[in-house]
Order: sequence, then structure tokens, then C-alpha cells
Amino acid sequence: MSSPPRAAVSSVGMVNGFDATDLDAQPRDIASMIERRNRLLGPGYQLFYTDPIELTHAEGVHLYASDGTEYLDAYNNVAQIGHCHPRVVEAVSRQLANLNTNTRYLQEPLLDLAEQLLAHFPPALDRVTLTCTGSEANDLATRIAHHHTGSSGIIVTANAYHGVTSSVAAYSPSLGAGERPGPNVRTIAAPNPARFADEAELIAAVRSDVRRAADDLVRTGHGVSACLIDTVLSSDGVFTHPTGVLRALAEEVRSYGAVMIADEVQAGFGRTGDDWWGFARHGFVPDIVTMGKPMGNGYPVAAVVLRAEVGQGFESAVRYFNTFGGSTAAAAAARAVIGVIEEEDLIERSRLMGASLGDALRDLARDTDLIGAVRGVGMFYGVELSSEGGPVGGARMARKVVDRMRRAGVLISASGPHGNVLKIRPPLTFEQTHVDRLVEALAAGLKAAEPSTREV
Repeated sequence: MSSPPRAAVSSVGMVNGFDATDLDAQPRDIASMIERRNRLLGPGYQLFYTDPIELTHAEGVHLYASDGTEYLDAYNNVAQIGHCHPRVVEAVSRQLANLNTNTRYLQEPLLDLAEQLLAHFPPALDRVTLTCTGSEANDLATRIAHHHTGSSGIIVTANAYHGVTSSVAAYSPSLGAGERPGPNVRTIAAPNPARFADEAELIAAVRSDVRRAADDLVRTGHGVSACLIDTVLSSDGVFTHPTGVLRALAEEVRSYGAVMIADEVQAGFGRTGDDWWGFARHGFVPDIVTMGKPMGNGYPVAAVVLRAEVGQGFESAVRYFNTFGGSTAAAAAARAVIGVIEEEDLIERSRLMGASLGDALRDLARDTDLIGAVRGVGMFYGVELSSEGGPVGGARMARKVVDRMRRAGVLISASGPHGNVLKIRPPLTFEQTHVDRLVEALAAGLKAAEPSTREV
């Protein structure tokens, strides 16, 4: 088997992705599957890790490989309440055996879900539209915003990710140079507190940056329709504090007549440990909220929640329909997820386990020069790696740490514009033993990445 030469940096910036030059190093069965995959699948697919994993089943916080290896999953936010949760499996299986249809028929499960979901939002957010994915949700949210404002301009952060449809990719700069921002898109810097003397200076800079972007959209005739913000700024490197920043940002956005869209695909459904939604930590109520992956715990269901008045322009002009968005089985999956979060008090567990994880990560940072910052809350943390080689060196180090942890049976990923931020995003069902194992594997991975001991 021959392999193409290794690129110094992936053209799409996936720092912990499989590189084709490592194909010859794989076991025969894995290499054969990779080659088969390359023959059959279309463009754009990628695999995690220098040594990809063939998964066969999962349960709770663990994934299992074809060779029998058990992996602690500290990355996949799809399985918000743990892989293959019996409540979700039972609810979906029962519904599929009875009826699975669409929103053009009256069906009580859809209305039950809407009531159950909206009960966890401020009263002003009183309408919900179901989709299949977070990408679809963000696509719909910006369409609604355009009809409401009459403008088309969109503001996002510099390394944002909001989805993969054509329109959403145009305001997802983290997808790389191959997906250039649309002419109606302007970016602002992620609010990094390390670059400012205090919170007041940071907030002033955020306000100024929003005004700069908005003024340019107005000057070029697009106007300002919406600002989309992932409320933990995951792709930008995980920025969760200080909590007054997004409120100030929203004030500036609304001063231009635009709407504020909170993308809760990453932060939502209790991940921050403070509330059901990341925006609540920041003390403001968005005009539109989008959600996706965690909502069905593996079953495709997503949603847009909005103020009724914001949707009136869209409703009067567009006939919206999504064949599988809001299907009976999707509603059953989402209702089961919400029920488990409520009944098992998983938001409180996220707060407690997140506090323990954060303390352990900060303790680890005090013992090594390789960690430049620890940022996060609840069950979502970013560990920024520093290196004498700058961001590129940090990214290489992140790849080594991620791979070393994968070999130790613990799965995480990397994020940020330079790929040098370790992204830790476990299920909400993590327990203390899982936190301990994660931190132990991270400590060993960092040790192996130190200049004097790292592997050749």
C-alpha cells in the first residue's frame, strides 16, 4: 500500500484527524477498512486520531472497539445522557413500532414535547419549530431573522462553527479556507479575557468590535440581520467567562435592529451545570435559540425556539415543512432525553462533576508549563497548550496528547483557531471515577509531550 506525502497542516484544520501517510502503520483489518471507505464514500469525510478506531457498541460513558478495548468517552456531546440510554432506546423503539409520521398530521407527542421543552425557557421564548440537525436549525433561524429584520447581514465570531449547509457554512469560518465567508458575513474576535486588563476593558472591546462589524454591514448595503453566538464559544477555543460579555454583545447587536441568536448545540441541555442553556449564565434572553445533537441523544432531532413576534414575518411569507423534523419518533427521543435530565438531576451533577474536573485541571496546570490556560464550566472544558513553537507547536503538542490519551483508552479532541486547545466534553452522567481517570490520562499525555520525554 502506498501513501501520499504528509501535509504539514491539514487543509481543513482537523488537528487530531487521521493522516493518509499513517495508513501503512495500521493493523491489516483497519487499513483494509480505511481503503474500502476511501473507495465507497464521497468527499469530505475524515477520521479521528492517528490510529483510527473501529467501534462496535457503546454503553453509558464508554465506547467499545472491535478489538475489545473500552474507551472512556470524554468528547461526544451527542450522547448527552450517556450512550444507548435505555429510556431513549425504549421510547424510540416503542414509537417506531406504532407510528412515525410528520407534522402535517395532528399528533399529541409533538405538542407534549413542545410544552416540555418550552417549560425550560424564559416566557418570552414561546414557540418551537423542529428540525433534524443543528445545521438545519441555524439555517432556519437566520432565514427567520432575515424576514423579521429585512436585512441580510450576519455577525459571528472569527472561528465560529454553526453547521454545514451551504448558507450556514458561509458563516462558519472554522470550516477552513475552502468555505469562505459570504459577502454578507462579518466576524468579531472571540472574547478572550487574557488579552485585557479587566472585564470592563474586555466588554468595551467587544462592544467596539460589534459596532465595527455592524457599521461595515450597513455601509455595504446588507444591514444587520442577526448575530449568532455559540454560548461557550467552542470552536474559538472555549471561552466561558466572564459572564457579562454576551449580554453586552447582545445590547450592541439589538441597537442595530438585529436579532440575537444563541446557538446552544454545544452548551445546551444542562452542559454548563448552571442552567438548561448557556445564554442564561450571561444574563440575557436571546430572540432565537437553536439546538441540535444532544436533544435526541443519538436520534436526529433539533429545534429552533423563538419569540412569537420574531417569527411572524417568516410565517406570513414562507410555507415551511421538514419531512423528518418533528416526526413522532424524534419527539419521543427528545421527550425521553428531557425527562432523564429532569429526573436524574443531571444539571446538578454537571455542576458538581464540572467543579471537580475544573479543580483537577487547574491543579494539573500548576504542575506543568505546557498548559497556558484552563477555561470552562460544567461538563465543558478547554485546556490551551503553550509551546516555544507558538500556536503551530501547540497544535502539534495537542495532537500528541490526544493520541496518547486515545492509546490509554480516553477520548478527547482539540479545538481553537490554531488547534492547540484540548476539548473535553463528557456526557453529563460522568462520575468522580471517570473524572479521575480522565485527568490521570491527561497528565500522562502531557508528560509524554514534554520536550525531554516526548516520543519520536
